[in-house]
Amino acid sequence: MAIFLALFSAALWGTGDFEGGRLAKRLPAIAVTGASQGLGLIFGIGIAIFSGQWRSPLLGPNGYLWSAIFAGVSGYLGLVALYAGLSTGRMGVVSPISSLCAIVPVTYALFSGEHLPILQAVGIAVALAGAFCASGPELSQGLPLRPLLLAVGAAIGFGTALTFMAKGSESNPLMTMVVMRVTTLTISGALVAKHRGFGGIVRADIPRLTFIGIADFSANVLVGIASTRGLVSVVMVLGSLFPIMTAVLAFKLLHERLHAIQYLGIILAIAGVALVSL
Repeated sequence: MAIFLALFSAALWGTGDFEGGRLAKRLPAIAVTGASQGLGLIFGIGIAIFSGQWRSPLLGPNGYLWSAIFAGVSGYLGLVALYAGLSTGRMGVVSPISSLCAIVPVTYALFSGEHLPILQAVGIAVALAGAFCASGPELSQGLPLRPLLLAVGAAIGFGTALTFMAKGSESNPLMTMVVMRVTTLTISGALVAKHRGFGGIVRADIPRLTFIGIADFSANVLVGIASTRGLVSVVMVLGSLFPIMTAVLAFKLLHERLHAIQYLGIILAIAGVALVSL
C-alpha cells in the first residue's frame, strides 16, 4: 500500500508541476505558486472539517505544528525555484536535478537509524538514476548557470520539505499538509501585499490553478500517509519520481521529442520500483 500511495503521489506531483511550469511561462512563478497553494489550502480545510481531523493536537510530543511550518517554508521555496527554472525553457536541466530531492530525506532516515535491505537499497539507487535520466538531462548542451542553480534550489527545498512532512505525518498527515498550506499562503499574502498585485492572474487561469493546488495538496497527503506505512527512505524515493510524469506529459501534449536516455531512464525507474517492491 505504501508503494502504491507513493507512486500515485508522484503522478499527481508531476502533473501539477507540468501545468505550473506552463503557466509560469506567462505568469510570475511566485504568483502561480501562491495562487495554487491558496486554492489547495481551501481544498484541504474542507477535508479536515469534513473528517474531523482538525481536532488533532497541534503542539506537544504528538504535535505537528513546527514540522508543518518548516515543511511549508522549504516546500514553497522549492516550488518557486522549480517553476522559475521550468519557465526558462530548460526543462531537461531543471526536472532531472530536482528529482534528486529524495536524497535529503533518505539521508536523514538512514542517519536516524532506518535500515534498508540490500535489494531495496539497490532499487532506490536505480530508481533515482531512472528519474534523472527519464527527465531528459541536456548534458550535451552544457549546464547554464541560472537553470542549474534553480534546479539545485528546488531539490534542496523539496528534500527538506519531504523530511519535515514525514516527521509531521507521524502525528497527522492531513493536518500537517493543511498547516503547510497556511504557511505558504501567509508568505504569498505578504508578497502580494508588497507587490500590490496578483501577477497578472485572470479568471480564466483559476481552473488550472485549482487543479495544480488540489493535485499538489493531494500528493503531499498521500506521501505523508505512505511514510507512516512503510520505510521513509523508500517512500520518498518513489514519490520523487514525479519528473517522469512531467516528461511524459511534455512528450504527449507539447510534442517534445524523447531522447534515448529518457527511454533508458523510464526502464531504470520501472526496474527500481520492481526491486523496491520485492
